[in-house]
Amino acid sequence: MTTVVNNQAPQGATVPVIEREDSSGTGFFLGAVIIVVFLGIVLYFGIPAIKNMGPLQVNVPAPQVVLPDTIKVETTPTTPAQ
Repeated sequence: MTTVVNNQAPQGATVPVIEREDSSGTGFFLGAVIIVVFLGIVLYFGIPAIKNMGPLQVNVPAPQVVLPDTIKVETTPTTPAQ
């Protein structure tokens, strides 16, 4: 069930409604033109920049590992703990 409350505005507190009949979509047209110009600039400068980038070159030096010719392993026998 829904309760609807209709409160009338107090006397003297009316908000005037401004009706404009002269706009006729000017703001929409101006926004569309700005978006088209922005996309044109991005494409004009962006596509050649992407084409000229080329592959990334990362120079990571190879690690130098030095291995000895012989490895000596010395063991000492131990007796088990009791």
